[in-house]
Amino acid sequence: MDLSKIKMVVTDMDGTLLNSNHEVSELFFDLYEKLSERNILFVAASGRQYHSIIDKLKPIKDRIIVIAENGGFAMQNGEVLVSTPLENEARQKILSILDSVEDINPVLCASNKAYIRNDSREFENKLREYYTEYEVIENLKDYDGEILKIAIYHNESSEKYIYPEVSHLEGELKVKVSGENWVDISSPNAHKGYALKKVQELNNISPEETMVFGDYNNDLEMMALAEFSFAMENAHPNVKNAANYHTVSNDNFGVEKILEKLLA
Repeated sequence: MDLSKIKMVVTDMDGTLLNSNHEVSELFFDLYEKLSERNILFVAASGRQYHSIIDKLKPIKDRIIVIAENGGFAMQNGEVLVSTPLENEARQKILSILDSVEDINPVLCASNKAYIRNDSREFENKLREYYTEYEVIENLKDYDGEILKIAIYHNESSEKYIYPEVSHLEGELKVKVSGENWVDISSPNAHKGYALKKVQELNNISPEETMVFGDYNNDLEMMALAEFSFAMENAHPNVKNAANYHTVSNDNFGVEKILEKLLA
């Protein structure tokens, strides 16, 4: 595995760079400084909102590229690279479908803020981990501002209880099981692969010069854009099948161990 040509490192956050306590290791920040010295770009690519991502990476937030909302929004050097809104007609259609689905919590995700219903204090406490900027509103259908996606949470299993209810929207929209508890629905072009391709083109970096880490289905499109694609040990089977390489789990410093090899 010749890593000498790598010019860009891209990593998912939850289940990948973050441990099970949603923390970034001090080791990663040390390794980032060494990547920066070698002019290797770093991209954080997550289903989280932009503010939540930079909150986790606060010491380096002004020096990295951020792909947020599963690729619906991306920013580099203070400049918006990608912003792919969900059409209002599609939004209303999705919300109408979700009206009949029990035990879920939908979230409207705009570029700077998320919007939730006022019906679950317990969910609101969970939401704060992923959305640092949010507002409670009476009826999501009444919100008429631009949004990037609708994220839907189920406390037990998104793949079992949410995805079957919305899977028929595949093709018309991008429907992603993005975590154990989350399904994200967005515009067809709002995914991590679309945003990463834009970032690669703008920075003149090829798939052969790109390293990507991921653990869930919302990482599949961006993993296809890297010769050095790594699935975490804790990854979804689809990701393990798609990746060219594998590493240990997020709780065992899977990303950091490969970065150490890259820097060696």
